[in-house]
Amino acid sequence: MTEIEKLRKTLCEADAVVVGAGAGLSTAAGFTYSGERFQQHFADFIRQYGFTDMYSAGFYPFPTEEEKWAYWSRHIYYNRYVPAPKPVYDNLLKLLKDKDYFVITTNVDHQFQKAGFDKKRLFYTQGDYGLFQCAKPCHQKTYDNEETIRKMIAVQVETRHGTSLQIPSELVPRCPVCGGPMKVNLRADETFVEDEGWHAASERYEDFIRRHLNVETRHGTSLPNGKILFLDLGSGGNTPVIFKIPFIRWTMQNPNATYATINLGEAFTVDQIKDRSIVIDGDIGEVLERMLNC
Repeated sequence: MTEIEKLRKTLCEADAVVVGAGAGLSTAAGFTYSGERFQQHFADFIRQYGFTDMYSAGFYPFPTEEEKWAYWSRHIYYNRYVPAPKPVYDNLLKLLKDKDYFVITTNVDHQFQKAGFDKKRLFYTQGDYGLFQCAKPCHQKTYDNEETIRKMIAVQVETRHGTSLQIPSELVPRCPVCGGPMKVNLRADETFVEDEGWHAASERYEDFIRRHLNVETRHGTSLPNGKILFLDLGSGGNTPVIFKIPFIRWTMQNPNATYATINLGEAFTVDQIKDRSIVIDGDIGEVLERMLNC
């Protein structure tokens, strides 16, 4: 039995599935931040600023808000509001739709909900490209940005061949409470806003883990509660504490748990749970397609 067939069998037999989704999943779906896709959508920024990829460009200290939002509106639009180039998220939903599942993700591109996943089974830990927040922040609330972003994009389409890479000042987002600058709701430092929706999703995730990892007996002890699959899809080295390390630890603690990881070039487990691990070093999209066709 191949590792892919083993994963398919384990998924089918699982009473619950916890999916941890990292950057590798969105990369497999076609949301690449460099190369041809970056050249196609950001050629003018590359010429003007010498940018090499979307990730590093996001840290550039633009001198004005008008220039910053000219870049960021395009970054958000092509990574949040356009359809995924490949059906990776759709295929994952096909595999999970009849299971009791929950997804925790460090991705901020909203692709789970766009693919049709139940939003009450999702926890976006690091924010969402589709939300603004006060840059200070002066209050703990986020705001949908789609209408504003589309207006910024429309202006850039009209002036793309000009020499000015900036948006009109009237489109620069301002905090409705303090009037100060806004920014994208992304976790980068202590100013990240965890709004009511974030905390509600966090509580649902913790409740799911509690219910499926252990059950309390009338004698006060805890026992494993069914077969649980911890499925690590594309976790990177920047945020392993979000789900990779917890998944491994919970698998150690629960003899009915299996840890599985699919990650191109970065798939690994630990010796303590090697006999209950499935490690697939490969493209996530290709592996999910093969699982569907098993």
